[in-house]
Amino acid sequence: MNQLLVVAGPVIYVAMALAALYGVFCAVLLFRKISQKRFSSASQSGEFLDEVRDKLYRRDFDGIVELCDSPPYWSKALAQMILVALAHRDRGLSKLRILLAEKYERDVLADLEYRFSWIGTIVKTAPMLGLLGTVSGMILAFGKIAGSGESGVNPADLADDISFALLTTACGLMIAIPLTMLGAAVQVKKGKMTDAVQEDLSEFLHDLEKVMAEG
Repeated sequence: MNQLLVVAGPVIYVAMALAALYGVFCAVLLFRKISQKRFSSASQSGEFLDEVRDKLYRRDFDGIVELCDSPPYWSKALAQMILVALAHRDRGLSKLRILLAEKYERDVLADLEYRFSWIGTIVKTAPMLGLLGTVSGMILAFGKIAGSGESGVNPADLADDISFALLTTACGLMIAIPLTMLGAAVQVKKGKMTDAVQEDLSEFLHDLEKVMAEG
């Protein structure tokens, strides 16, 4: 049993390191994906909507599709939703809003939520790995105390086990706390992106409704 606990020490450190690296990777990937899917400023989204509006009032639907598929805009969530709206513009505004909400949830948010769930999992797992290291270190320390008999215990022998126990707990917290903050920052950016897309998409749907009514 003691040999197993001794071997578990390096395994716990490796597991914590891998968890930390993957958590940071997921956070960086989420920041990049959100940056790709949202406009960097309101002025940029406004310019895009002005171009779309100009083509829309000329009933140049193919021009709008070409614009949304162009390199500057094809990765933007707003452009993707406009393409969906144009493809189903004959459904009526109320059904179209429901369809767009479902598509946004499935095509845009689903992948972000999947990556974000891994950050949450690591935030919960890292302290548990630290606790496992703490328990292992204390078991080894108490085992040495119990087996010392009348000769006593060398403090140096206990120091390694106790330091391992405390260090793994600290490492678990040092992983969980920054990832919690990164996760909160991702949620804020995702929320801002959703608000911006909903606002801009509402403007487009208003213009689309007017054009379809005139037609």
